[in-house]
Amino acid sequence: MCGRFALYTTIEALADQFDLPELPAQLVPRYNIAPTQPVGIVRNHAQSHAREWALALWGLIPSWSKDSSMGARMINARAETVEEKPSFRAAFKRRRCIVPASGFYEWMKKEGGKQPYYITAADGDLLGFAGLWENWSGPNGEELESCTILTTAANDDVSRLHDRMPVILAPEDYDEWLGAGGDATSAQLSQLKHLLRPFSVDQLNLYPVSAYVNNSRNEGSECIVESAAG
Repeated sequence: MCGRFALYTTIEALADQFDLPELPAQLVPRYNIAPTQPVGIVRNHAQSHAREWALALWGLIPSWSKDSSMGARMINARAETVEEKPSFRAAFKRRRCIVPASGFYEWMKKEGGKQPYYITAADGDLLGFAGLWENWSGPNGEELESCTILTTAANDDVSRLHDRMPVILAPEDYDEWLGAGGDATSAQLSQLKHLLRPFSVDQLNLYPVSAYVNNSRNEGSECIVESAAG
């Protein structure tokens, strides 16, 4: 799964990697992003189809949900079943996005508790998680945009920590994932599935960090400092 991640970079680096025609107004460094919090996403603009930066709550709220609380249970979508699950299939068809990250966390079970690990791109670039977004309208006129991160089977390294990992897209696959706008056909959706694979072991770096990151209220670069534990 993917239950915590980080994003700390410059606005210029973000815009360059994700080909954003307009720079985000601001980008606050985050080292311990948790479910239900606002996260940045890259998607295609509904009219122009140019890429745009937007904020969405992490935890997808299906358009048919009676209240927003459902989002807390929808932070991840399994790539293997995303096309058929009622909560995700509409978004998979027409509202795909990319969730930029500097890295993500996973926990290894060990005697006495769990050891957190931080996982980043081996080359130091940003990661682009495959995501879906949704627009939800509440009974009182409230409107919320929310998102989820797709997961797949873990690669050999990450599987030592957990059997799932986020779907990480290569930059050359961003256009294909986002699509050209409108509803994707069944054939186009089937074609997209080749992107929903584990990221190569040699393209990731992972190392243990302190239990400081376990508390989602803790922030700052201390979260990603390598620990002697592990």
